[in-house]
Amino acid sequence: MGYVGKHGVEALQRYKYSGVDKSYMAKYVFQPFWRYCVNFFPLWMPYITLMGFMFVLASALLSYIYSPRLDSPAPAWVYMCHGILLFLYQTFDAVDGKQARRTNSSSPLGELFDHGCDALTCAFETMAYASAAMTGKLSFWFWVTAAILFYGATWESFFTDTLILPELNGPTEGLMVIYLAHFFTAIVGPTFWTLNCREALPGFLGKLPFIPDIAVNSFVLCFLLPFAVLLTFGYNVLNVYKVVKRRKSSMLAALAMLLPFIALLAAVTLWGWLSPSDIFRNQPHLVILGTGFAFGFLVGRLILAHLCEEPKGLKTGMCTALLYLPFAVGNALSAGVFNGKPLVNETWVLLGYCAFAFSLYAHFAIGVVQEITSALGIYCFRIGKVENKKAA
Repeated sequence: MGYVGKHGVEALQRYKYSGVDKSYMAKYVFQPFWRYCVNFFPLWMPYITLMGFMFVLASALLSYIYSPRLDSPAPAWVYMCHGILLFLYQTFDAVDGKQARRTNSSSPLGELFDHGCDALTCAFETMAYASAAMTGKLSFWFWVTAAILFYGATWESFFTDTLILPELNGPTEGLMVIYLAHFFTAIVGPTFWTLNCREALPGFLGKLPFIPDIAVNSFVLCFLLPFAVLLTFGYNVLNVYKVVKRRKSSMLAALAMLLPFIALLAAVTLWGWLSPSDIFRNQPHLVILGTGFAFGFLVGRLILAHLCEEPKGLKTGMCTALLYLPFAVGNALSAGVFNGKPLVNETWVLLGYCAFAFSLYAHFAIGVVQEITSALGIYCFRIGKVENKKAA
């Protein structure tokens, strides 16, 4: 069974993208720069976002090579590369949309592809940032903060029909802060992030009573959760509530669409908590990689539901991403029966998790690309319409 039904094909044919970016930094600094950059790309080139995504993959690979547990220092040039690669990703991602409008090749497939890459970037860039800040066991929670912000914005746009980026948002200011943090790390060294906050601040500032007695990287996480995640997600919920109230529909049905994502976070957190081998500390790359692909599948299904004008409410097909996790949790629990050792080595379980999540995401991505290109008569990696050749 395909992902796009007859009603979905009709919806795709009339879909028009709508987005609002309220960022002053984007308006006055980045937008002029991106408009200038788009002129360097030839008109025939449609896969700019994919090229940008390769930069983030390279950054994640560097993090694995030089910091397998995301808690060890690397050479300064590695952090400089992290910053440059993320800046290039942001630039290519933004230029891609301008290229599509310049060549009149905007399509629902382009939006799905662009946001799909962005969803996976949450995982791969978390690896890069975690290696720079030496967050170790906390690395998964940095991914959680990025994932909540991304899923909240996607969920909101499903109801408002417009992707609304506030004055301070992740794609602009968020990425800018991260690559500046990479450059900062290249200068002062990664051990700065492991210092106690009182030691990191100069002079009398470190002696002020309200300065927390925790590591700098832990403070960053504690700061992000209430001031970035909760405030932004609260903004998403408020906007959805306004739309639901105006349309006199069900807020419970709207909230039900969050359940697969909440279940994914809860299941992986439970697995990490029960893990006899402490997967959050010893295998952070695999945890983030597998969960990142599962998250990409959830986001992809949510975006496709929006493009195809599917009814609001719980999407049971999204729950496919959760099927592997009961086995993983059960295997961790088995350590209590087998003298502290799980039935299956958790490294193999993690590799299976990554393979399952990747296969699920790949099946979805390939299937949707084939269905949408067929429905709209377009190419995937080529600008222009498919010619309708009829036999004479």
